[in-house]
Amino acid sequence: MATAAAASASEPEAEAPAGPQAEGEEDEVNADGSRRKVLSRAVAAATYKAAGPGCEAPEEGVSDSGGDEEDYAMASSAESSPGECEWEYDDDEEKNQLEIERLEEQLSINVFDYNCHVDLIRLLRLEGELTKVRAARQKMSEIFPLTEELWLEWLHDEINMALDGVDREQVYELFERAVKDYICPDIWLEYGQYSVGGIGQKGGLEKVRSVFERALSSVGLHMTKGLAIWEAYREFESAVVEAARPMADFLTPSDREQTFDSQLEKVHSLFRRQLAIPLYDMEATFAEYEEWSEDPIPEVVAQSYAKALQQLEKYKPYEEALLRAEAPRLAEYQAYIEFEMKGGDPARIQLIFERALVENCLVPDLWIRYSQYLDRQLKVKDLVLSVHSRAVRNCPWTVALWSRYLLAMERHGAEHQVISATFEKALSAGFIQATDYVEIWQTYLDYLRRRVDFKQDSSKELEELRSAFTRALEYLKQEVEERFSESGDPSCVIMQNWARIEARLCSNMQKARELWDSIMTKGNAKYANMWLEYYSLERAHGDTQHCRKALHRAVQCTSDYPEHVCEVLLTMERTEGTLEDWDIAVQKTETRLARVSEQRIKAAEKEAALALQEEEKAEQRKRTRAEKKALKRKKKPRGADKHKADEDEEEEEWGDDEEEQPNKRRKLENSVPPASDAQDQEAEMGLFGRSAPTDAKAPSKQERAAALKRDVPKVAHDSTKDSVTVFVSNLPYSLAEPDAKLRPLFEACGEVAEIRPIFSNRGDFRGYCYVEFKEEKSALQALGLDRKVVEGRPMFVSPCVDKSKNPDFKVFRYSTALEKHKLFISGLPFSCTKEELEELCEVHGTVKDIRLVTNRAGKPKGLAYVEYESESQASQAVIKMDGTTIRENTIKVAISNPPQRKVPEKPEARKGPAGPMVPRQMYGARGKGRTQLSLLPRALQRPGAPAPQAENGPAPKPAAPASTATEAPMMSNADFAKLLLRK
Repeated sequence: MATAAAASASEPEAEAPAGPQAEGEEDEVNADGSRRKVLSRAVAAATYKAAGPGCEAPEEGVSDSGGDEEDYAMASSAESSPGECEWEYDDDEEKNQLEIERLEEQLSINVFDYNCHVDLIRLLRLEGELTKVRAARQKMSEIFPLTEELWLEWLHDEINMALDGVDREQVYELFERAVKDYICPDIWLEYGQYSVGGIGQKGGLEKVRSVFERALSSVGLHMTKGLAIWEAYREFESAVVEAARPMADFLTPSDREQTFDSQLEKVHSLFRRQLAIPLYDMEATFAEYEEWSEDPIPEVVAQSYAKALQQLEKYKPYEEALLRAEAPRLAEYQAYIEFEMKGGDPARIQLIFERALVENCLVPDLWIRYSQYLDRQLKVKDLVLSVHSRAVRNCPWTVALWSRYLLAMERHGAEHQVISATFEKALSAGFIQATDYVEIWQTYLDYLRRRVDFKQDSSKELEELRSAFTRALEYLKQEVEERFSESGDPSCVIMQNWARIEARLCSNMQKARELWDSIMTKGNAKYANMWLEYYSLERAHGDTQHCRKALHRAVQCTSDYPEHVCEVLLTMERTEGTLEDWDIAVQKTETRLARVSEQRIKAAEKEAALALQEEEKAEQRKRTRAEKKALKRKKKPRGADKHKADEDEEEEEWGDDEEEQPNKRRKLENSVPPASDAQDQEAEMGLFGRSAPTDAKAPSKQERAAALKRDVPKVAHDSTKDSVTVFVSNLPYSLAEPDAKLRPLFEACGEVAEIRPIFSNRGDFRGYCYVEFKEEKSALQALGLDRKVVEGRPMFVSPCVDKSKNPDFKVFRYSTALEKHKLFISGLPFSCTKEELEELCEVHGTVKDIRLVTNRAGKPKGLAYVEYESESQASQAVIKMDGTTIRENTIKVAISNPPQRKVPEKPEARKGPAGPMVPRQMYGARGKGRTQLSLLPRALQRPGAPAPQAENGPAPKPAAPASTATEAPMMSNADFAKLLLRK
């Protein structure tokens, strides 16, 4: 199994037509000769050790690493870039010193400035400050994982400065740190080569073999860079064979078998192991084995080689895709990962994850997926914890990685002190949202709760849990709120959990009540669900007296759903209370509901007053336009000019009407008028169902339209059953037999008493209905069906609430904030299907959902929302898909960022310099009515007042003379509504 090691941020991939080779391999050709000389000289000492005690070492045997290190330094210098081992001194040394001081001061302020660390190391190295550059590198490596380039530069400097065995051990330790940050084929190769230089020391031969074996475990499966490790290891063992060959004839048969023949078998074994792995340039390795081996190639080896070649052909498309793409190649790596996951080889899966993280080390989703695979599949403690540790070092701002790290440490039995220290690091990581701190605190508190033995009345762990809860609340109040200017826990989730633990596990209801009092004082007393949660806790672990007290307070304080709280109080008194308790409850609930109803009536009156003012302003604007048109008519143009002027006037007239009401749809005079907006709004609020037509003497077209109406009975909605009823909307208008279609879906939640679909005057289904259950718990369970797709549209399931009594009740269906994992695509052909778009988008990642935007008639609008599995996939798709062409249509692709919904202001705040603004709510759910006819009864019309005129009728006549200005204005719809409200 391959050992987890991560790769550098700019891992060069292979490229070559016959057998792709790693980038930069041409630069290493000159150094290969020096390396092989180093191998041949260095293995001389190992040869005499392998020969046994019967052979004497030569006079000039390699007893130390002096000469070898010189050769190795020469070989290393052949690879290094020009000027790497030379310190260049410019004329502006003083300027560099000033820059160094500035960088050091900046790091003292912000130690997490990555670029500042890199610049400081570069300048210190340039100035030859060896001690300071070593300290700077050490400080940076403690905070950040270093790239392969930074490690190689550091290692080369330390190798050149190493003088004795102690220095060599320090270099070994540095190599061990380097291979843990990322998967580093070049560092492993350097490590192996450097260890050869110490072969003359005690245990040097075993050290070399150990390093190479670990390198093979880490990167030996790398198709483009693993070949270099295999060849270096094989050359080392071959050099040992060649050095021992002259002595083989002088050894006894037993000594020869133990030394020379066993060493020869090591080389054979390396060839066989390498040829069984799919690697580039396998053919050359097989030819080399045939030339080197004195015996024919065994059949088993040939079969393994043939099988590896077949596997190589399967992997080539993914490797070639990596070669063609540009960094960071996230989509190509993800496709490669999917392929390896299907194969199921843990070593290869781990390797491709590590390779992907080389260039995408700042992608949290990739770390999460990798750690999740290790947590669920491999479950190797050292490997899992190592990956989690590297993940939080690369992406410390991601709270999900820290939470997973803490859970993994608990899962693998880490010490409590270690977990606590990791949690403290997480708090100082610098999360980007206030809610992130709540999440990490919840994870840690859950861990502490699992350590407590609640069978004991008191314990050290329980005291630690309580002190942690106290500290969490103080931290969120002092640190988080001051930094983000908002509370990360407005619903007091942490305090609620603490109260539940005290009540259920510690049987301490007194403490739980104190906590709930604190929760209610933080602005949660107006929410019914908070009171009902407290009532449930008191009901299960408290007493009836405190339950009654909580519900009485809830009736007085709740502002969102007071009816529901009142019903709960009455239900409790009906089953458990005395007559006196029942009378008190009835009195309080009636008083509260009467006050709520009065407040809602006052709010409606204010809205009506605003509507009246807006109507007056609209009339004034119409009179002003009429005066301007009258002045134009007095010019009396002649001939063609007159005809053109008439056309201009007509266009201007219609344009004014459209500017006045942009959402109004004009209809012909003989068209069938739709149902009134008041009926639409009341039906949606659950006041009644389908309304019957009232015009018995309609024109001929209306008669033909009436003939199309279906005989649908009128259904009255019973508002007393709202608790067992759900409101279902956003259904397709083309849904045939809604009752038969929806009943199987909702019967899974409980027994359905009735399904009431709502139809229009023409008998068409209006896209929403009511589903009534036998029990309240079934209605609550049915809310889980929200967003379930029914015939291609997401069905909305929400509580049945009378909006006339609860005007503040709203259920937002779609997000109004930035959705980084979702794309918004525009410019699509109207004929584009969901399957075609999915096929186009799947190339760039895993598509979770696609929604084509249609109008109310179900016709496409050329827009779509595509939801990917992660933010990184969505970002990659934007880059690749934006500006592409589909059926001669150039599409635009962007991250979904819906506009913020307009929150209606209070009536007092709507008044501006130009007067009060009319709220959209006065026109109902779909804007202003189409007819705009005056519904004022004749009995209320004043004598001499002109008849009200439809806004979509002919152009208004010129304004009346000034003498008529003193007459009372005509009554409008808003006036009539106001009169009704005053009764």
